[in-house]
Amino acid sequence: MEIPFKKIELEDKAVIDRYLKKKTYRSCELIFSNVYLWSRYYPTDFAVVEDTLVFRSRREDGSISMTFPAGEEEKIRKALEVMFQVFEQEQRPIRMHLVQEQEFELLEQWYPGRFSITYDRDAADYVYETEKLTTLAGKKLHGKRNHINNFKKQYPDWSYERISEANQEDCFQMAMKWRQDHECEYDQEKRDEMCVTLNALRLLSELELVGGLLRVEGEVVAFTIGEPLNPDTFVVHIEKAFPDMQGAYPMINQQFVEHEAQDFLYVNREEDTGSEGLRKAKLSYRPAFLVNKGLVCEKKEEHHDEN
Repeated sequence: MEIPFKKIELEDKAVIDRYLKKKTYRSCELIFSNVYLWSRYYPTDFAVVEDTLVFRSRREDGSISMTFPAGEEEKIRKALEVMFQVFEQEQRPIRMHLVQEQEFELLEQWYPGRFSITYDRDAADYVYETEKLTTLAGKKLHGKRNHINNFKKQYPDWSYERISEANQEDCFQMAMKWRQDHECEYDQEKRDEMCVTLNALRLLSELELVGGLLRVEGEVVAFTIGEPLNPDTFVVHIEKAFPDMQGAYPMINQQFVEHEAQDFLYVNREEDTGSEGLRKAKLSYRPAFLVNKGLVCEKKEEHHDEN
């Protein structure tokens, strides 16, 4: 048995979207734009298995893992059986990544005691109530309001715009300056992230992304990009601001949510990747909850630790 995995291309968006819409959880990775843009840096391909969608990831050490199938419940069970057979044929231990808590509950229901899951705190998504990110009401968010008020006071001619073909180039120029200021060329991780940022800007329309920018004195000083993740959650993928402009980050955060995410109950602002500074910043906005994702292994294979 073989699963016909293929490289993710832009023209696969409709097929992948159709299956991912059946997945009602809130993980930021499992959305076409993220998978497509990052697949050039983290080798990922996809296949339709028993009328469900499965992604496959290959690590630098040659090991393979797959995602929990996206589709209808009765078809997921069949797809899992096919996946397990392929792992067995290839003499590989079963590995599933980005598995959410609800999905592991199904595994436990169908295969009691067979699997274990290890959650990665660094990969947990931060999810916030849209209303709180918009109003920043309450004592705990008083500091954020102050940053925004100070920004408005210091830059009274500021303005917000949705990103369009008319101002896309201005964002490119701001991103290039940001890349130079942060010396991204000398850091592989920063360089990859900036390539993804520039490609997201370039393919904004094709990927059906939504962007917003801030101007001060006519110049773009911050921009952000996101999109609907599911019917009640909007996800923010990218956020760039000049750090020497005090309050620019809180300002673009608040303005983007106020203008683009009001039809959604929650906003997913993705993970902190283990960065201490990023974790502190994300926690300071008081998330409503975290979306935990883990690595699933067969219990008999636990000694092959790949974390």
